[in-house]
Amino acid sequence: MQEQNANQPTTLAEFYLDAVVDLNELIKKAQERTWTALQAKEFNISPDDSRKILGKYLESKIKLAIIHVDLVGFTKLCMTLSPNRLADIIRAFTQEMSILICSYGGYIIKFIGDAVLGFFMVKAGGVEEEKIPSTNALNCAFAMKNVIKHGINPILSQYDYPEIHARISVDVGENVVVQYGWEKHKLNLNNENFEVRNPIIDILGYTISIAVKMTSLAKPDQIVIGQMIFDIVDENLQTRFNELPINSEVWNYISSTTGNIYKIYGSKMDQ
Repeated sequence: MQEQNANQPTTLAEFYLDAVVDLNELIKKAQERTWTALQAKEFNISPDDSRKILGKYLESKIKLAIIHVDLVGFTKLCMTLSPNRLADIIRAFTQEMSILICSYGGYIIKFIGDAVLGFFMVKAGGVEEEKIPSTNALNCAFAMKNVIKHGINPILSQYDYPEIHARISVDVGENVVVQYGWEKHKLNLNNENFEVRNPIIDILGYTISIAVKMTSLAKPDQIVIGQMIFDIVDENLQTRFNELPINSEVWNYISSTTGNIYKIYGSKMDQ
């Protein structure tokens, strides 16, 4: 198993982006895109860029900040909405969450039903190299809350769709990049058929597993983060979270650094 090296390509996640990203503009654009998604059935996000990045690290361990966001009450939505209206909501939600991940320097791993899973590259090095993408991932999570509340929901309400709410989790740590095989499809170019193969690439590991499982511990419109990312980010972000008192029967993951139960933190509901 290869280890991540210091010569990995530069990504936007290596720069602090919160001051660059205009949240008000993102909310405005989210409203426009949500309206378009409801009317024209458009969706323009693809995980292709993540395949290009991860393809350089097949069968390697790399450090990533992971973000996972899913809809609250998806089962109820499935039971109460027509298939077309349900698809409209999922399309609007996944599109806007994906755009936010990319805006903060991240990449989309995949869509999982009502959830979006993304990552931010962490360059090999010390704490400072981890701090920047971790901060971007966390600021992205707070932007998701704002865009859902002020961007998506006002448009959904105008068209008599139910408001949506999400749970979000973020953590950082090592993961393994694996390729399962190839996705094949036909391409017609100048009346000639060609077979195009795209690698089926995924990320496995303790960090991504914890990040996904943490999401279920969040309340609607809450962000839950792991101890690793909490210890990295600045105090101004730390103060927006409280440690969650979780029963060991519900949460029994062990920290690799302390040997104790891995702490998790939930954002204060007024944040």
